[in-house]
Amino acid sequence: MNERGALRARLELLAREIAKFGVVGAVGLVVNIAVSNLLWRYTDIPTVRAGLLATFVAILCNYVGFRYWTYRDRDKTGRTRELTLFLLFSAVGAVIETGVLYVATYGFGWDTPVQSNVFKIVGIGVATLFRFWSYRTWVFKALPAPSEGVADKEALVTVPAPAARVEADPARR
Repeated sequence: MNERGALRARLELLAREIAKFGVVGAVGLVVNIAVSNLLWRYTDIPTVRAGLLATFVAILCNYVGFRYWTYRDRDKTGRTRELTLFLLFSAVGAVIETGVLYVATYGFGWDTPVQSNVFKIVGIGVATLFRFWSYRTWVFKALPAPSEGVADKEALVTVPAPAARVEADPARR
């Protein structure tokens, strides 16, 4: 495969990964917003705390989607390490997400239901960029590529072309 074909294949894999990440993230977004709104409407939990609780519910939902669908082909040998890193990076994402909601709510006083939802979504968007990078880089590590030595040996093996039978030119006889 030439360099252009290899680049195209890598970009197609990345696009597929982003699409799957987006689908799982969209489900998490729905869970996050639904739980936030239920808590805001039916409990006395303050806006930011309710938003943080909803984020943690969505994180648990997302782990299942990422592990068993988006990154199902990735290394599964270190589940404890994977889950620990997932929770660590998810917590950083939760701080980013909740930080945006916190600044909007307590810094600017924007705490109507519509404003809370808007800034919850903005926070989720910013945190999603961080999460995508950290999950694919540190949490769900790609399996190592097949040994390059084997690929090189296969490239060196050539099949000789069948010998062409050359007949003498009848005019020269």
